[in-house]
Parts: sequence; C-alpha cells; structure tokens
Amino acid sequence: MLFRSFIVIGAMAILSACVSLPPAHDYSAFKAANPASVIILPPINNTPEVIAPYSVMTQMATPIAESGFYVFPVAMVNQTFNNNGLTVASDIHAVAPTKLKEIFGADAALYVSIEDYGTSYVVISSETRVTVTASLVDLASGQMLWTGTANASSAEQQNANSGGLVGMLVQAAVNQIFETVTDRGFDIAAIASARLLSAESYNGLLYGPRSPSYGQPVASEKK
Repeated sequence: MLFRSFIVIGAMAILSACVSLPPAHDYSAFKAANPASVIILPPINNTPEVIAPYSVMTQMATPIAESGFYVFPVAMVNQTFNNNGLTVASDIHAVAPTKLKEIFGADAALYVSIEDYGTSYVVISSETRVTVTASLVDLASGQMLWTGTANASSAEQQNANSGGLVGMLVQAAVNQIFETVTDRGFDIAAIASARLLSAESYNGLLYGPRSPSYGQPVASEKK
C-alpha cells in the first residue's frame, strides 16, 4: 500500500510538472518606460498565406486597446509607411525606433512575426492554426519592454468525431472546405492575439494608463 502511495504521488508530481506555467515575465523595463501609446508594425509573414499580415495586424489592435493603451489606427500606420516608400515588413522593422517615434509620436512599437497561418488537412483531421510572436519596443530608447509568443487552433473547438474512419474523413474534408472558404484564420488570429497580448493573459501586456486596472498586478505577477 505504501509503495502504491509513492507511485500515485510520483505520478501526480509528474503531471503537475507537465502543466506548470512558464516563468513569469520580467516587467521591470516595461514599468520603467510606462508606455501609453502603441503602433503595430506590419507583421513579417513567414507563411505562404498572403492575407495573414492583414488578418493578424487588425486583430492585434483590440487586445492592446482593451488592456488600456492607445493604439494608432492600423490603416493609417500602413498608409504612412506606403507614402514613404516602405511596403515590405522587413524594411519597416529595420527603421530606427527613434525615427518611428519622430514620425508617429508613439511611445512603443509592436514588432510581429507570423510563424503559422492557414488551414491544413492531414488524413483524418482538418485544422486552422495561427502562431504569432511579438516584441514591444520603447521608441525613445530602443529597449525591448516585452516579448511573447502564442498560438491558437480550430482543433481546440472540434469535438471528438464518431462514426468510424469514413465519417472522420468526410468531416475533416468538410471542415477544411468550410475553414478555407470562410477564412477561419481571421477568427483564430483573434484568439491567438488575445492570448498573446491581453493583460488578462498569463505573461501578456501590463495594464495601460487607459485601463481601470492600471498599476495593478497582471496574472503572472500574482503567482
């Protein structure tokens, strides 16, 4: 009986380790800079999906604004770069932070890269997945204030299928057609963006000056 107890305790410890949260983000630089306004730079797209940067860029504005920061209108930022001959994301990311501050007057900029976007079909499953990485940089000093990565998938919302292999294949094909035609990536990008940036998410942004929770600890600071 004692031996069995040790086995159970050991198994629980292993399971706990598997679901343990990652290390808390160090927000000291973020708090020192205390940004109030943010521009979202056009994302670097590491996927074959042409629509990915527009989908992700527009979806990221909401969780940043809801966290209490002023977000410069995405269309205006994009048009400003185009008017200055900057149409490639990698070229825009190479612009000096101080120059971006001079142009926009923002406190910080969000540098984004898209690692995964779109719908894939693999034998008995169809999945729309979005993976994004972002860094918030202080435009006055060029210092990185925060960085993170997050992903979301339509598979999280799909119930286990029944009806045998044929039924699963048919369902996967239907899911792929539906998710491709309706650009399900747009909705999944919203989930990934919220997980990455919301002050309510673990290791997300801090609460900004426009939030009623400004100055209060975020989730990862409450451990």
